[in-house]
Amino acid sequence: MIAIGFGITLKVWGDYACFTRPEMKVERVSYDVMTPSAARGILEAIYWKPAISWKIDRIHVLNPIKFDNIRRNEVKSKIPASNVNSALRGGEVSLHLDPNADRVQRASLVLRDVCYCIEAHFEMTQEAGPEDTPEKHYNVALRRMRKGQCFHHPYFGCREFPVNFEFVEGEIPASYYTGDKGGQKDLGFMLYDIDFEDEMKAIFFRANMVDGVIDLEKCLAYGGVS
Repeated sequence: MIAIGFGITLKVWGDYACFTRPEMKVERVSYDVMTPSAARGILEAIYWKPAISWKIDRIHVLNPIKFDNIRRNEVKSKIPASNVNSALRGGEVSLHLDPNADRVQRASLVLRDVCYCIEAHFEMTQEAGPEDTPEKHYNVALRRMRKGQCFHHPYFGCREFPVNFEFVEGEIPASYYTGDKGGQKDLGFMLYDIDFEDEMKAIFFRANMVDGVIDLEKCLAYGGVS
């Protein structure tokens, strides 16, 4: 890393979310709250360049944690990559997939009526050039967040769960988990991120929510990563 950029606070909300637990295999079961990697994905959907790397500082859980059980029809197969490569070389292969013949019904335990505030900053990477400055990228990201612009529309874990977002100018809204409903809540081990430079190794951490806030620096210092 070369230099640290400026911090931002982004409010995100939506009707449904699913931050899938990997141990549940094909039946999708969501974590209780948004994962840091999902928060980073939202920021990258709004603004990303090779010169910067988003880092999540804190996740504020504004709404009460509620779950819904839904069932959906899905296609269980995909077109083999070898068929696609063969077609690109001019081969006569079928790239057709019949959803009626390959449909399967799966259950999902998803979050309902979610709302979070993401506190984050970015760091300059080794890809940054002489023209790349923290001020430049911060101002571009700020403008896009204020105008509601994005490279592709962000989503909460699954593409069918779109994200609404707005830049937080003043104080962060109060969490549902304050006052009598506050205190400390151990959310167990949670996915922190994927290390793409180490054969896509999954990194987990011990998530601890205090008064509706998950402070990533404190969680990583207390429980470490694995």
